[in-house]
Amino acid sequence: MEPKVYHKFVYGLFLLTAQQDGRDNGCIINTAVQVADDPPRISVSVIKENLTCQMIAATGQFNLSSLTEATPFSTFQHFGMQSGRNVDKFNGFSGVKRSANGLTYLTDSNMYLSCRVVQSIDLGSHVLFIAEPTQGEVLSDAPSCSYGYYHANIKPKPRPATAKKSWVCTICGYVYEGAEVPDGYLCPLCNHGKEYFVPMED
Repeated sequence: MEPKVYHKFVYGLFLLTAQQDGRDNGCIINTAVQVADDPPRISVSVIKENLTCQMIAATGQFNLSSLTEATPFSTFQHFGMQSGRNVDKFNGFSGVKRSANGLTYLTDSNMYLSCRVVQSIDLGSHVLFIAEPTQGEVLSDAPSCSYGYYHANIKPKPRPATAKKSWVCTICGYVYEGAEVPDGYLCPLCNHGKEYFVPMED
């Protein structure tokens, strides 16, 4: 199976936020989908080891903020390329408000949804949460950011290769230097495996 086949799916990008014991956390996902409309249901699939996933599993609620084509790369770095286990992602981050459920949402998003989990399914690497929307608001008319738009227009292009062989993660852009990416290696930023690394081109 060629991993790049999955790049042809059309995804939106979202900030998924949760809170547990007074602590906020969030991560970037591309797996939020409206899966039914009567009754309305939203699904999100989250890496099982992510702190946000564990908070949602414990509390049964989350917020989704849709990222737009104007969202800066710094937002993707802040929420998608560091772990909430190591840093407080909301410390000093001012671009958020709280919805009625007490969770944060991005103020420069074009919409947010508050959701209550009604079902969860263990998918191995991820947990699929099926949720009932409880509140939502359109915040602007800015175009939503697709996964393809992010890769083509927001994520910086890989640095030119040096004499030392380099491999770039096709998910987040992290560069591994070495003759080969070791078997079992996981990207330290986005936790994807060796199969998502490609040789950095000259």
